Amino acid sequence: MAASAKSFLADAGYGEQELDANSALMELDKGLRSGKLGEQCEAVVRFPRLFQKYPFPILINSAFLKLADVFRMGNNFLRLCVLKVTQQSEKHLEKILNVDEFVKRVFSVIHSNDPVARAITLRMLGSMASIIPERKNAHHSIRQSLDSHDNVEVEAAIFAAANFSAQSKDFAAGICNKISEMIQGLATPVDLKLKLIPILQHMHHDASLASSSRQLLQQLVTSYPSTKMVIVTLHTFTLLAASSLVDIPKQIQLLLQYLKSDPRKAVKRLAIQDLKLLANKTPHTWSRENIQALCESALHTPYDSLKLGMLSVLSTLSGTIAIKQYFSTAPGTAATTVRSLDLVKLAQECCYHTNRGIAAHAVRIMTNISTSCQEKEILPLEQDAVSSLEALLLLCSQDDSPGAQATLKITLTCMVKLVKCRPHLSQLVVESLLTQLHIAQDAARILMCHCLAAIAMQLPVLADGMLGDLMDLYKLIGQAATDKKQELLVSLATVIFVSSQKALSPEIKTVIKQQLENASNGWTAYRIARQASRMGNHDMARELYQSLLTQVASEHFYFWLNSLKEFSHAEQCLTGLQEDNYSSALSCIAEALKSYYKGIASLTAASTPLNPLSFQCGFVKLRIDLLQAFSQLICTCNSLKTSPPPAIATTIAMTSGNDLQRCGRISNQMKHSMEEFRNLATRYGDLYQSSFDADSATLRNVELQQQSCLLISHAIEALILDPESVSFQEYSSNGTAHVESEYERRMMSVFNHVLEEVESLNRKYAPVSYLHTACLCDAVIALLKVPLSFQRYFFQKLQSTSIKLALSPSPRNPTEPIAVQNNQQLALKVEGVVQHGSKPGLFRKIQSVCLNVSSVLQSKSGQDYKIPIDNMTNEMEQRVEPHNDYFSTQFLLNFVILGTHNITVESSVIDSNGIVWKTGPKTTILVKSLEDPYSQQVRLQQQQGQPPSQQQQQRTAYSRF
Repeated sequence: MAASAKSFLADAGYGEQELDANSALMELDKGLRSGKLGEQCEAVVRFPRLFQKYPFPILINSAFLKLADVFRMGNNFLRLCVLKVTQQSEKHLEKILNVDEFVKRVFSVIHSNDPVARAITLRMLGSMASIIPERKNAHHSIRQSLDSHDNVEVEAAIFAAANFSAQSKDFAAGICNKISEMIQGLATPVDLKLKLIPILQHMHHDASLASSSRQLLQQLVTSYPSTKMVIVTLHTFTLLAASSLVDIPKQIQLLLQYLKSDPRKAVKRLAIQDLKLLANKTPHTWSRENIQALCESALHTPYDSLKLGMLSVLSTLSGTIAIKQYFSTAPGTAATTVRSLDLVKLAQECCYHTNRGIAAHAVRIMTNISTSCQEKEILPLEQDAVSSLEALLLLCSQDDSPGAQATLKITLTCMVKLVKCRPHLSQLVVESLLTQLHIAQDAARILMCHCLAAIAMQLPVLADGMLGDLMDLYKLIGQAATDKKQELLVSLATVIFVSSQKALSPEIKTVIKQQLENASNGWTAYRIARQASRMGNHDMARELYQSLLTQVASEHFYFWLNSLKEFSHAEQCLTGLQEDNYSSALSCIAEALKSYYKGIASLTAASTPLNPLSFQCGFVKLRIDLLQAFSQLICTCNSLKTSPPPAIATTIAMTSGNDLQRCGRISNQMKHSMEEFRNLATRYGDLYQSSFDADSATLRNVELQQQSCLLISHAIEALILDPESVSFQEYSSNGTAHVESEYERRMMSVFNHVLEEVESLNRKYAPVSYLHTACLCDAVIALLKVPLSFQRYFFQKLQSTSIKLALSPSPRNPTEPIAVQNNQQLALKVEGVVQHGSKPGLFRKIQSVCLNVSSVLQSKSGQDYKIPIDNMTNEMEQRVEPHNDYFSTQFLLNFVILGTHNITVESSVIDSNGIVWKTGPKTTILVKSLEDPYSQQVRLQQQQGQPPSQQQQQRTAYSRF
C-alpha cells in the first residue's frame, strides 16, 4: 500500500516538497503496521501534523483511507485515537476523494457486538456529518442506537444526531418527532432529557420545523420548572431563535420576562447571558420597550453580579443602532428629556459604583450616548462622562491586579472615543491623564501612555509645557531593568515623539539616550528607535540604530540595522531643505540618495529566503526613484534659466501647430517628467495592492506617497503642458475627512497649499514663466520637508497570509513539458490552500480567490495554418471561494498551434469589501502541443501525392461525430 501511495503521489506530480510528504506518509504507515500498540497510537496521533504541513487532497485521501483501515481492524483504544484525529482534522474531511470507500470501512464496525465500538463508530459518523449528510444507512443507525439500553451508545447517538441535524434537513425533519417523544416520555431519565433538548437548536432548516420545535420547547419550559431543565431549555430556545432569525423579538421578551419574574439567580444569569448573545448578534431587533425593561430590572435588582450582567448587555447595545432607536421618540408621543430616561439615570447612578466592573460598563454607556446622540442636552452628560472617567482612572491606576487593568483598558478606550468625537474635551482628558501618570503603577502607566499617544495622533493636544512633565517622568523611571520598566520606557518615548514631531531638542535626546544606557536592553532601544522612525524623528533613530549595530549576533540583523541607519540618515539630510534655495535642495537630495543606495544594498543583504523583505525593498526603491524624479524636476525647472527658448521658438510653434514649442526644450522635459511621476504613482498603487497583510496606517502612508506623485504630475499639467483643459474638481481637498496621524495631517496641508498655489497661477499667467517653475520647485521642497514616516508594516508583520497552489497534470521535472494533442483540450486542475499566521483575519479576510490562467506560445513547430484568433491564446479567469482554507477549480485549455506553450497561473485575493489584492503566487508549467497521429498521417500522404485509402475516408466521415 505504501508503494501504491508513493506512485499515486508521484503521478500527481506535486513537485519535490510533496515527495517529502510521501516519505512522511510512508513513515507513519510503517508505524501503523507495527505490532506494538504504542507505536500504532503514536503514528495515528501524528497525522494532524501531516495534514497541516501538506494539506492537499491526494495525500489526505490516502492518509484517511489508512486511518479507516486502522479503525476497522484495530481495538477500541486505536479507534478512539482515530476518532480524535478525525475531529481535529475536520476542515480536511472534504478533501477525501474516495468518500464511499472511507465510509464503508468505518461503517463496518457499527455491526459489532461491542456497544463501546458501536458508540465510537457513531461518534465517528457524527464527526463526518459534513461530508455524508444524506447517508440513509448512517441516519438509520443513529435512530436505532437512540433506543439502545447502553448509556454510552445512547450518548454517542445523541452526539451524532446533533451533528447530522445541523447538516441535513431530511434527517432533522425525520428525527424531530422521535426526539420529542423521548423528551416527553416518562421512561426517559431526566439527565438523558437534558442531553436530548440541545438537539432542537438545529431544527431551523425551514419555518414549520422551527415552529414545531419552539412549541415543544415552550411546553417543556412550563411542564418542567426545575432549574436545570429551565436553563437548558431556555438556552436551546435562544440558539434556535438566533439561527432561524424570525423569532428573535419574541425570545428577547421571553428572556426579559424570566429575568424580571423568576426568583432563581441561576435562571436570571442564564437569561442575561442569552440576552448578551442576542445583543451581539442582532442589536437591530431590540425595541425601545426591550431596553426600557432591561433598565428597570437593572435599577431594581439588589444583586451586584446581576446588575453587572445587565449593564454589560446595555453597554453592548449602547455601541450599536439600538441606542438611536431608544432615544428616538415615537410619533404622537411627548418628547422626554435625555436626562430623565432610565438608561441615563442608570448610567449616572452606577458610574461611581464601588464595583469596578459595574462602573466601567456605566461609563461606557455614558460615553456611547455622548458620542452617538446630537441633542443639545448632551452637554451636561459629557461633563458627567469626563468626571466619571477621571474617577475610574484614579481608582484603577493605583491597582495592578488583572481586574483593575481590564477596567482601566475600558476606561482609556472610552477616553479615546470621547475625544475623537468631542474634540473640545481633549484638553480636560489629557490633563487628567498627565496628572495621574506621575502617581500610577507601572502597568497602568504603560496603558495610559498608549492612550495619550492615541489621542495625540488624532489631535495636536500635547503642548510644550506638558512635554516638560513627560521628560521629568522619564528621568524618574528607576534603574530596575524589569519588563514593566522596559515597556514603560518605550511607551513614554512614543508619547514624547508624538508630542514633538517637528524636531527633538538636544536636551530631550540626551535624556532618552542616558536613560537607555542606564536601564535598558538592546531590544528596548530598538523598539524606541522604531517608534522614532514611525514618528519622523530620524536623527534620534539614526543614533539609536548606530549604537545597536555591534550588539547583534546575526549578520542578517546587522545588515537590517545598518540599512535602517542609512535610511534614517538619508531622511535626516532632507530636513535641511530651505524654500527658494534650489541648488542646496539638489545637494540635499543627492546626499540623501547616496545614503539610500547604501541602505538598499544592506537591506538586500539582510533578506533571507524565509523573510525576503519584499515590501521593504519595494517601498525603499520607490522612495529612491521618487527622490530622483524630484531632483530631475528641479533640474528641468532650472533649465529655463540655463537654456531659455531660442528666438525662433515662436515660429517653430506656429509651423508645427504645437503651442508648447515656443517654450523651448523645457516642454519636452516636462512631458517626460509628468510621465515619470504618473508611472511612479502606478507603481505605488501596485505596492499597495500587493500588501494584503499591511495595517491601515501603512496602507494610508503608501496612498499618501501615491497622491504626492499624482499631485506633482497634475501641477506640471496644469501649469505648463495643458493649462486650458485641466480640471481642479477631482483634486479638491476633502477637508472633512478624519486624519489618523500627524504625518497625514501635514501631508494633507501641503497638498491643499500646493493646489491653491497652482490654481491661482493657472488663472493669472500663461506658461512658461519663472513663477511656474518656482511653484513646482516649492511644491517639491514642501513635500520633502515633511519627514517620512516608516510605518508598522515596514518593521513588523502582525498578519500573515499566503496561498500555496498545486497544478495537475504537472510534470515530474519542472523543465519537462506536458504532451497534449492539438485536437484535444487540456483539463488543468488548480488546487490551493490558504495558509495563515498566528492572527488570521486581523486586518482583512479573504472572501474569494481570483485565478487567472494565460498561455503564451514559446516556440512553433510544423507548418503555419490559418487558425482563428480565438484558438491561438488562452486567457481565462475564475473566482472561487475557499472553504476551510481550501479551493479547487478546473480550466479547459486549447493548444491548436503546434509547439511549446508556457502556461501561467496567477492568484489574487478579494477581501470582504470586494477589493482585489495581488498577493500571488504565480506558477508556470510548459505544455507541448503535438499533431494528432491521424492528421499527421493524412498530411504525409498528401505531401507524397497519394489519395487517402477508403478505410481512412470512412474514418474521416465518422470522425466528425
